[in-house]
Amino acid sequence: MDGKVDLLNLTIDELEELFIQMGQQKYRAKQVFQWVNKGIKDIDQMTNLSKDIRERLKASAYINKLEIVNKLVSKIDGTTKYLFKLMDGNIIESVLMKYQHGLSVCISSQVGCKMGCKFCASTGAGFVRNLTASEMLDQVITIQKDAGSRIGNIVVMGIGEPFDNYDNLIKFIRLVNHKEGMNIGARHISVSTCGLVPEILKLSEENLPVTLSISLHAPNDEDREKIMPVNKRYSIDKLIEACKIYTETTKRRITFEYALIDGVNDTFECAKQLSDLLKGMLCHVNLIPVNSVTNTGFKKSSRERVMKFKSVLEKHGIETTVRRELGADINAACGQLRRSLIESAKDK
Repeated sequence: MDGKVDLLNLTIDELEELFIQMGQQKYRAKQVFQWVNKGIKDIDQMTNLSKDIRERLKASAYINKLEIVNKLVSKIDGTTKYLFKLMDGNIIESVLMKYQHGLSVCISSQVGCKMGCKFCASTGAGFVRNLTASEMLDQVITIQKDAGSRIGNIVVMGIGEPFDNYDNLIKFIRLVNHKEGMNIGARHISVSTCGLVPEILKLSEENLPVTLSISLHAPNDEDREKIMPVNKRYSIDKLIEACKIYTETTKRRITFEYALIDGVNDTFECAKQLSDLLKGMLCHVNLIPVNSVTNTGFKKSSRERVMKFKSVLEKHGIETTVRRELGADINAACGQLRRSLIESAKDK
């Protein structure tokens, strides 16, 4: 934005450096950090700063602002899908989910995605760019403000591959976790990856006790490569080896996400292979009936097959859950609303 700096994208240390360059005292940094993390979008509303400081800030800085383009609320369970316009006009999605323990948000990390997973709605529209840390943070801030209630949990599992945007992801986590900001505990943050091995190993050294989720979706290389091109770069053996290093280093349990696709990866043999693959690991499996996305040809596994698959895993000592389907009447899986908007624009 004309060379200006985004205040929402800055840590307190970076804000301190900004104020030192302005010839101001460092404590102003904490004041600005608190303001922007409360959702303030107008520098003039920072009433504990003098008018002179505010004018100088406006000359060199701005605050990232998302625009709610569309908002769909499920009549079934209150799940809310947000379609956001970024300041450059690009579109992303986020989802607000209501649980007994409080509110959770699923946020995007990129505009589009490079990974090409065959069952995912985010893939069809292609990759545009990474989101900044502030654009990730602003999804949480804007939804919390719109919902009027505190967000307690964050899942980075929306549009994009978070580990393909690693540096901005880590900065976002540290910003949203900061005690002077939203103060959301790292243990209440989950990050999902399709299996970028180098970044899994990097995260193990970050000293951030987030929950790591691996989008696995198949128990062998042959089946996984058919639906997840990333497996050609990092085979299942390499992925599982990295996951074991992660659990040993962090002592944190990994969640393996497994989208069940009728006739593709939901057989008894697949369940047995998955049990053998994960045997002895500090992990748990989250089974997900796949979303019916246009043009993929994939169908959701029947309830009976889902429960049989779950039973096989549990008999082999692997803790397994079936994800509760939320927002079924609004296509709450990330990417579907954005994809439909882009496709409708092409038709015009």
